[in-house]
Amino acid sequence: MTDLARRRLDLLLNPALIVVDMSYGFTQSDSPLGGEFGATVDAAAELIQAFRSAGLTVIYTTVVYDSPEQASVFRERLPSLDILQRGSRWVEIDARVAPTDLEPVIEKQFPSAFAGTNLAQHLNTHEIDSLVVIGLTTSGCVRATVVDGLSQNYRVWVVKEAVGDRNLTAQDANLHDMNAKYAEVVSLSEAMDHLRQIGGHL
Repeated sequence: MTDLARRRLDLLLNPALIVVDMSYGFTQSDSPLGGEFGATVDAAAELIQAFRSAGLTVIYTTVVYDSPEQASVFRERLPSLDILQRGSRWVEIDARVAPTDLEPVIEKQFPSAFAGTNLAQHLNTHEIDSLVVIGLTTSGCVRATVVDGLSQNYRVWVVKEAVGDRNLTAQDANLHDMNAKYAEVVSLSEAMDHLRQIGGHL
């Protein structure tokens, strides 16, 4: 079967960048949740800087657990998540893409950055009109955030060089599926060009 007919939707004038779970627990290969994501981190850092230079909003997420009851079914399914305990290095954002003091880090327990968090309220407060989602992992928390972003009625872009997955087959399949239904999957260069266009209107 072929994909449904679709229209391209560009970002509007006040997009936010959602940096999903680029904590050491996911960016480091010695973590059971991590992988070889050096190129992904580098692309993310470039995009983060572009958003800052344009005066646009950057929001981070990290998974943090305080008690066994939090997300108990998810953690029973994926026991490696248990390393993401408060106070652990694994929950800290990788220094290569570290937030500034003015950029919020939203703590979450579930895949989507919207589930059980104040992300939607934060976006409303800052009058965000569209989203760019990057981070780790493509088939998990990135995809969940993208789908929920669309469900919140935002236009969503995903920058393919700035997302990563431990499973390359899953990476390709999820990028295809998100592009077919939920988001525009674009290259880093295309995203940077578009940000420069937005910057000219600010």
